[in-house]
Amino acid sequence: MTLAKSKILKLDYFSSMKAFFNLMKPRVMSLVIFTCAVGLLIAPVKINFINAAFSLLAVALGSGAAGALNMWYESDLDSLMTRTCLRPIPTGKLTKNQALIFGVLSSLISVIVLYIFSNLIAATTLAITILFYVFIYTIWLKRKTPQNIVIGGAAGALPPVIGWAIATNGISLEPIILFFIIFTWTPSHFWALSLYKTDDYRKAKIPMLPITSGIRATKLNIFIYALILFPIVLSPYFFSFSGLTYLFFATILSSYYVIISYKLLKEKKPIEEKKLATKLFGYSILYLFMIFVFILIDKII
Repeated sequence: MTLAKSKILKLDYFSSMKAFFNLMKPRVMSLVIFTCAVGLLIAPVKINFINAAFSLLAVALGSGAAGALNMWYESDLDSLMTRTCLRPIPTGKLTKNQALIFGVLSSLISVIVLYIFSNLIAATTLAITILFYVFIYTIWLKRKTPQNIVIGGAAGALPPVIGWAIATNGISLEPIILFFIIFTWTPSHFWALSLYKTDDYRKAKIPMLPITSGIRATKLNIFIYALILFPIVLSPYFFSFSGLTYLFFATILSSYYVIISYKLLKEKKPIEEKKLATKLFGYSILYLFMIFVFILIDKII
């Protein structure tokens, strides 16, 4: 084999690995791993490093499997949207069959590995998360109702519950609070995205709220959810789940979330609306990350 051919084979190999990695929605996967890790670390029961590491890897693989199956089913929509047209299937880097096989096998392996290194409750919750995301959100809800994000958000809210279950072999009030924080955060996060990507969703015929109910109704819903989110985010303190450190920073972060949402609601100029929607979407990611960071810091303190 010539040196040139060897280089080509190496490039093809790394290109394929990169395509499969991108198929797993790495940005979503990173948030899943983080929130799951927080649930694991704040649990009252500690497990050994090996079990914790392999359990988190299993959850990461399960998240990636759900992302792969989502891309397999939605490849026709992905090719129409500027936000998703460069994904592995629309660009021809992977086929739909490859994505399907990878997604199914990864789902099975992730659940089995999590069961081996943790327990039945954690593995079952991971399986429910994958199935809910693929069948309830992706296949059933997303193309049929503007409430797709509201109901489908349950899948993205389960990782901290899985993390807690990995450590404790059970589910209690604390992870349920974490679940509701993410569940309530999800609609305003994705509706902010849909405000400045409305043309994409319209082209793909996905019934997001700005298309079915209009911009004004979407902004109002974002603001309402921001208000609902506020007391839910503060609830760990009032349920004696966290202390004053968390309460202080969560109040500041949540107040700013409400302020941006209110500014977006009142803004009438289309260009400024898109700017504020983009700002809110970006801040919402930082917001959720910092909320979980301060939950963890508060527990350590």
